[in-house]
Amino acid sequence: MSVGVKSKTAGGKVARVVSPARRAAFNILRRVEEEGAYASVLLAASDDEMSAQDRALCYELVLGTLRWQLWLDALIEHYAGRSAESLDAPVRQALRLGLYQLRMLSRIPASAIVNESVNLAYLSRLRSAAPFINAVLRRATREADYDPAASVINPIERLAIETSHPAWLIKRWVDAFGHEEAAMFARANNEAAPVAFRVIPGRASESEVLEDLRSSGGALLPSAIAPDTWRIEGAGATLRKLALEGKIYLQDEASQLVAHVLDAQVGERVLDVCAAPGSKTTHVATKTPELSLIVAGDVHEHRLRTVLEAGARQDIKTLRAVVHNAEASLPFAAGSFDRVLVDAPCTGTGTLRRNPEIRWRITDRDIRELSARQRRILDQSARMVRRGGRLVYSTCSVEREENEMVVSGFLEENAEFKPVPLNIPATLETANASLRIWPHRQGADGFFIAAFERPG
Repeated sequence: MSVGVKSKTAGGKVARVVSPARRAAFNILRRVEEEGAYASVLLAASDDEMSAQDRALCYELVLGTLRWQLWLDALIEHYAGRSAESLDAPVRQALRLGLYQLRMLSRIPASAIVNESVNLAYLSRLRSAAPFINAVLRRATREADYDPAASVINPIERLAIETSHPAWLIKRWVDAFGHEEAAMFARANNEAAPVAFRVIPGRASESEVLEDLRSSGGALLPSAIAPDTWRIEGAGATLRKLALEGKIYLQDEASQLVAHVLDAQVGERVLDVCAAPGSKTTHVATKTPELSLIVAGDVHEHRLRTVLEAGARQDIKTLRAVVHNAEASLPFAAGSFDRVLVDAPCTGTGTLRRNPEIRWRITDRDIRELSARQRRILDQSARMVRRGGRLVYSTCSVEREENEMVVSGFLEENAEFKPVPLNIPATLETANASLRIWPHRQGADGFFIAAFERPG
């Protein structure tokens, strides 16, 4: 790991040096907060700019700081005597980064953490803030056992600080699922998500792929919930190489269950209504390569290009793309498809391990508005299902308003559709013939899936 130090330039001036990982993490965190960018996109774009060691540290710093943001801000308030929100954004991010390393990454010397955090102020042209950052972080090293949640009496507020989630989100989960389930879920959201993948049939031999990964130091484990799916630790460079070659596709286990529930058969016509970025579309197509046609739809043309590029890498010949607004109408005749998938736009609260910034951006209003959108999309999509055909609804949200309430409202107004049993392990099915996956229970992303058939 490279550590930044002060050094003299030829002119005798002090050069303020910051390691590539910390500099990249600092810049990414600023863009996430100030521009509304997504950390996962920025991290992926920076992959080729750093060594493997620096890349790993950068990922840890960005995702860890975003996950623990509320808790870190509570530390700032204590050590600085000021709220984090009252500080300039670069100062706030430098302190969050420094405190995260001091409290969570004990392998890094405290002196290096403080030094580089101060140097970030100089590099951001905030020279006057450097003594302040130095003082706050040095106090943090002296009071390393301070717990910002210890004196909080209200159980919701205490859990919010302990797990670093907005209190309103913790309260809604406690109301919906109970305190114990909500607490386990919130704690799991601060853990790193496992890496899962599927091998692309026709593009690679599974045995050869697995051997390649094992020989590169990868530890492999078959998924306990999704067929033909693997979890892996390590072998990052080989994993990326295989993905770029189109031999494997990185996709969470819960997401891969969707294609198995859809269960498309040889010769059928399939419509994926909200297809981008293409993980489920391509999985359906490669799982049953003898499909007559699979149509990927999305409201954004540029996102459909991503789907088509993914399809080309996997040699999918039956894939077509159509730009449409599924909330208003779909440009197909009623009953045109044997299988229709609605992987609806959602809050993504089941993916907070991968996308921690979501917890700081969504509101209760967003959940209500998305629930209404999901119902409109599901109603329009149902018209496309032929008699005897299947309709599948899924989200990567855990909110009842986006899941069970959407399904129950749909069934009340579309009596010809009937819920059908899901071809999944019985342990995953809920009482109402739908599926829920939890990070703290199955280790995969939080997910909801329900299936209906239109009798012939």
